[in-house]
Amino acid sequence: MTTLALTNHAGIRLAELGLLLAAAAGVAIALTALAPPSGKKFWTLVGGGALALAGILLIVAVHWGHFG
Repeated sequence: MTTLALTNHAGIRLAELGLLLAAAAGVAIALTALAPPSGKKFWTLVGGGALALAGILLIVAVHWGHFG
């Protein structure tokens, strides 16, 4: 069984990246209100994907990165 180990510093950086992606997801989802009907699906997809990736990064940072 392989164990993933991150230093405390790497865990903090990974969490910061996850939070940055969450903020970018919020901006992308907010852009759906301004986008024309043809662009709403794209910005919703970008925001949802960024939010999902942010959640995964935060889970990794908390579990293996000694963050939190």
